[in-house]
Amino acid sequence: MQLGFVTAILPDYDLRQVFQAAAEIGYDCVEVMCWPQGKDARRYAGITHISAEDFSDSDVTTIQQMADEFGISISALGYYPNPLTPDLEEAQKYVEHIQKVIAAANKLGINRMNTFIGRDWKKSVDENWPRFLQTWPEIIKFAEQQQVRVGIENCPMSFTEDEWPGGKNLAISPAIWKRMYADIPSDYFGLNYDPSHLVFMHMDYLAPIRDFADRIFHVHAKDVRVDQHRLDQVGILAHPLEYHTPKLPGLGQVEWGSFFSQLNEIGYQGPVCVEVEDRAYEDSTESSLAALRQCHTYLRNFIPERK
Repeated sequence: MQLGFVTAILPDYDLRQVFQAAAEIGYDCVEVMCWPQGKDARRYAGITHISAEDFSDSDVTTIQQMADEFGISISALGYYPNPLTPDLEEAQKYVEHIQKVIAAANKLGINRMNTFIGRDWKKSVDENWPRFLQTWPEIIKFAEQQQVRVGIENCPMSFTEDEWPGGKNLAISPAIWKRMYADIPSDYFGLNYDPSHLVFMHMDYLAPIRDFADRIFHVHAKDVRVDQHRLDQVGILAHPLEYHTPKLPGLGQVEWGSFFSQLNEIGYQGPVCVEVEDRAYEDSTESSLAALRQCHTYLRNFIPERK
């Protein structure tokens, strides 16, 4: 396995600074954010460390030279919009940019791109399914042509009032993953697996590693703490952030020894990228770098350096 981090935590850095920080701390790789240029109101969104717009051979050369200079690889290109939003014009823009990011991953020789399925959050899973079947077969067919595997993160995206009640990503549970892969049985359609989302939904986060071993293309390392005293007040039907708190690995309720033991058991050899969303480390770039150093120190207990 390779230890890395998601570059969204360093929004004020350019790609060279990101590579340099990764090398100085001791990481092996980074998942690079590829949002379209411009602001986005959502936390950790709208960050562009590689622009997939008009991505050229010159861009490829520059990026590969920087990666070689610092000895850091790119685990995947990441872009996490809602391509099933009820605004069809907006959805089409998201789909087109997903395809641009897939094409950029192909040009860079990276075989992974990570994203969300999306969802109309006011409709049920069944009511969303026709849109899923209209939208995703074409994206995955394009990914097959580009030989880029698409990893879907299993985050429910149901944390704020505008995402209530259903969330903005369908792919939240083993039951829905089975349905997705039954309808689109492509080897290029898999998971960017994050255990923290299953913890706060009171679900087993180890069994899916075994059950979906051949679908795990990429892993996010994020921890979570379920605040029982708050849950006792609001119940599980409240906005999830009312009763749980994202944390750095080792500061929450994920049992990382068991988690990595299961990844070893299935022979997973891919990247594991820290996703820092712990508000205790968000007040400055130095705090973000401190979080990355702490995560590196902790997770190296489970992912040894191979140099």
